[in-house]
Amino acid sequence: MNKRITISEANFIDSKLYLVANESISGLNPTGQILVDSKGFSFVYLMEDLEGYTYIDIKDSIWPLLKKVLDQQTKVWILFGDEQLELTNFYEELNDLINNIRGNSNYGAEMVTKVEEIF
Repeated sequence: MNKRITISEANFIDSKLYLVANESISGLNPTGQILVDSKGFSFVYLMEDLEGYTYIDIKDSIWPLLKKVLDQQTKVWILFGDEQLELTNFYEELNDLINNIRGNSNYGAEMVTKVEEIF
């Protein structure tokens, strides 16, 4: 069964970006993959457990912090309370996606515009 965790807050601590989850991340494993939700204006990091995928939904309100991740090649972590995990391959995936989205109408005009404005 797939579920979605929305990131509504993020903070830089000790040169790392921490995405604050709205529910437990216990038992989840990073896949190193990011998808795009062009209708919801978000980047979606995939995590998995024995039951299926969990989508880590990173809305456009967090994107300015992701821009800093790209500029500084910063590691990205997700946390919930005392639980924390590094989101492996985040920089590489995001960098590739941003380069692919720029000027690419397949993602929709609004998504392309938002990406080009922030990144």
